[in-house]
Amino acid sequence: MTQQAGTEGVKPPGSRGDRAKTVLSVVAVLGLGALAFMGVREAQRKRLVPDGAELPSFQLAKHEGGSLALSDLKGRVVMLDFWATWCPPCREEMPSLVKLAKEYESQGLVFVAASRDDGATAKEEVDYFLQRFQPDLRPYVVYADDDMARAFQVNALPTLYFLDADGKVMDAQRGMLSEDGLRRRIERALKK
Repeated sequence: MTQQAGTEGVKPPGSRGDRAKTVLSVVAVLGLGALAFMGVREAQRKRLVPDGAELPSFQLAKHEGGSLALSDLKGRVVMLDFWATWCPPCREEMPSLVKLAKEYESQGLVFVAASRDDGATAKEEVDYFLQRFQPDLRPYVVYADDDMARAFQVNALPTLYFLDADGKVMDAQRGMLSEDGLRRRIERALKK
């Protein structure tokens, strides 16, 4: 048998060393991706109203008629969700918000679902959504105008705020949360 020149010490493709390098590369890419994701989340949070800020009390038209002023809710923790019927993550998150709102009402939580649907057709769009998809949401729906959205720095949906018993911001989140994530935030807000 003759040995070919230059093949000494060369590992065949698929060797243990190549696999280890591939695994390390994948782990490094995933780690960098996770760090980037956390950085984006933190940057998004910084663009929301900071904790401790007190916002003006807005008078909101309720879907079922009448109005609601945020100042009327002082003394209770408010979970204020900005959403729209055309927003897929909002629609996906809403059943969990309603379920948890009902579960924690007796502990002092008030849920306000501030619709950002378009002005002239908002009531019809929301009504259709409630009838077809989420009838239990009906008592929580109010309409947030552009002034309120600007004050709360809402430039993406969903955007969720927790207001403390004094009406000050205690937490905020842009983007959808899982039911477990929502539950943790609600429990933390109720303990403050």
